[in-house]
Amino acid sequence: MILRHAAPALLGLSLISGPAQALDLSAMSPDEKAEFGAAVREYLLENPEVIIEAVNILEQRNAAAEAAADKDLVAANAEALFDDGYSWVGGNPDGDITLVEFMDYRCGYCRRAVPEVDALLAQDGNIRFVIKEFPILGDASVMSSRFAIATKHVAGDDAYKQVHDALMEFGGDVTEVALRRIADGLGLDGDAIVAAMDSDAVTEEIAQTRELAQRLKISGTPSFVLGTEMLRGYLKADQMQQIADAVRAEQG
Repeated sequence: MILRHAAPALLGLSLISGPAQALDLSAMSPDEKAEFGAAVREYLLENPEVIIEAVNILEQRNAAAEAAADKDLVAANAEALFDDGYSWVGGNPDGDITLVEFMDYRCGYCRRAVPEVDALLAQDGNIRFVIKEFPILGDASVMSSRFAIATKHVAGDDAYKQVHDALMEFGGDVTEVALRRIADGLGLDGDAIVAAMDSDAVTEEIAQTRELAQRLKISGTPSFVLGTEMLRGYLKADQMQQIADAVRAEQG
């Protein structure tokens, strides 16, 4: 039968080419539909790799669409990401590309990312680094972020980075006493920092970062933005370097 012999080719077109060349089953008679269904089943049983090929193509298309959507989100929120006026900036402040990290002090993968980010900044030398306090793992996370941000407000950027690093390594319960000890150990005014933790300025900074994360559809940590690219999850230094090189090449 002509329909039976044509079914594999028609099936391939419909699976790989997409809706534009989809079959119009409504134009078939009941007998033709039954015959076509039997032919398709027979073909797929004999050639299951066609299904895998179609799934792979669909996944590639979806990944490309998601990446394009993420680029649009980054572009639409560029000022809030790269120059919000309050987030700590490190690395090379004059770098030709910016890495933004949304992090949580109680996040295990954020802690694993610390040496990877440090290695990237050291080996590249031309990356600007922005830290976004994004506490999402409970009260201890919020308390830690409030303490770090309050340190920046009270004692400046260098003190913030010291506290940030200390909190990333801290393994105990997050309490006011523990935070004061961290401040004292770094030669900082723990009383002044603790007093500033619940200030409107600290609250507003956390709220703005949360709103930004919501617009970017970020729900987990660590999450990165590297140039124009959204990187959702933990990556090693060499992976981030490859992405940085690709972004630079794309930008010319």
